[in-house]
Amino acid sequence: MLNTGDVLETIEMIQQEHLDIRTITMGISLFDCACDDIDRLSYKIYDKVCRYAKDLVKTGNDIGKEYGIPIVNKRIAVTPIAMMAASCGGKNPVKIAKMLDKAANELGVDFIGGYSALVQKGFSPGDYALIESIPEALSQTQRVCSSVNIGSTKTGINMDAVAKMGKIIKKSAKLTQDRNCIGAAKLVVFCNAPEDNPFMAGAFHGAGEPDCVINVGISGPGVVSAAIERAKGCDITQIAEVIKKTAFKITRAGQLVAREASKRLCVPFGIIDLSLAPTPAVGDSVAQIIENIGVENCGACGTTAILALLNDAVKKGGTMASSHVGGLSGSFIPVSEDRGMIEAVKKGCLTLNKLEAMTAVCSVGLDMIVIPGDTSSDVISAMIADEAAIGMVNSKTTAVRVIPAIGKNVGDELDFGGLLGKGPVMPVNTSSPSVFIKRGGRIPAPIHSLKN
Repeated sequence: MLNTGDVLETIEMIQQEHLDIRTITMGISLFDCACDDIDRLSYKIYDKVCRYAKDLVKTGNDIGKEYGIPIVNKRIAVTPIAMMAASCGGKNPVKIAKMLDKAANELGVDFIGGYSALVQKGFSPGDYALIESIPEALSQTQRVCSSVNIGSTKTGINMDAVAKMGKIIKKSAKLTQDRNCIGAAKLVVFCNAPEDNPFMAGAFHGAGEPDCVINVGISGPGVVSAAIERAKGCDITQIAEVIKKTAFKITRAGQLVAREASKRLCVPFGIIDLSLAPTPAVGDSVAQIIENIGVENCGACGTTAILALLNDAVKKGGTMASSHVGGLSGSFIPVSEDRGMIEAVKKGCLTLNKLEAMTAVCSVGLDMIVIPGDTSSDVISAMIADEAAIGMVNSKTTAVRVIPAIGKNVGDELDFGGLLGKGPVMPVNTSSPSVFIKRGGRIPAPIHSLKN
């Protein structure tokens, strides 16, 4: 039976504290589209995506209206396109990207992810073709997102892929310079990429997933922040309990939406990603949560410890609310999407070095960080290597989504609009790592990977 107090509390969360469902993401397997003709393959992919997702946007809108819970994005994730391109002998898969974009545009979804390759241990012809085509594909599409997994705890880090991705990121930014380098903002490099992630730009539909599935990603930093503000005088143990209880309530809302979407679309329910994903809106900031717990500015000493507490409490509370938790699940720290982080960067309190330390305990990594346009590809590759090492050794997902702001320098700003927000150009240590990056090869997996 519904409790009146719970209903009123949920309404307050939505109206005043920015509670929303960040995304309903439909995952679609493309394996049955395999074909050795690139034109036919592209059409078969377009046809299947359009057939399966034809009611996705309408269903999401209907649920949002009926339950009064904002559903911000409707998205699609597909089988990594590098796997499909392999059937065409490594031909340029940009045609597939264009057909994915056409499908996304016609269906009205916000993004479509899966222009991806998994190369943690090496390359196939399809992987090479896809990675080389990423800058062109992202410059010629609007809604396609791309990801590359270059390492894992089980396999180590593919340093040849790391070296290549530094160049690909730089080129993606350059080809979209006239659009604020948006190409690089739609490209993420992973270590330990999850195969059921509903969040862009890293979403793809894993090989072990059903033919079609519904995954939901929740948000709610504003709700957590408001709960902490009300908990004045509490010690750290009590603060953790407040966060856990709040995460439970947020996840319950996501579970309701996920079950309803699954039923109406006749598609299996996959997972809830119970992440705190910020937006540029005032009061919807992970940085603000950190500051409310007790540091003057995000980035001050103590920030990493608070983020570790936050991440753990969110996971504990969320897993009590849903039996099917997956994706990334935890706290995101995308600089350009978090108003509090942006302010901390402008004050000089939040630096790239501190962000790297924070990635050891958050759910992603160096995310949506704008760097000077003249940063070398080797430096970008070394940033990827550092983040991958944190993920590999700690058996967690880490990622790099940096945007070289072509033609801009430290202190300038890049504005992407919408959920991607805007970010100040942050200084980068430019001391050369080129000898290290050019060595190539593979960093071996850590000893604790041998758990079989």
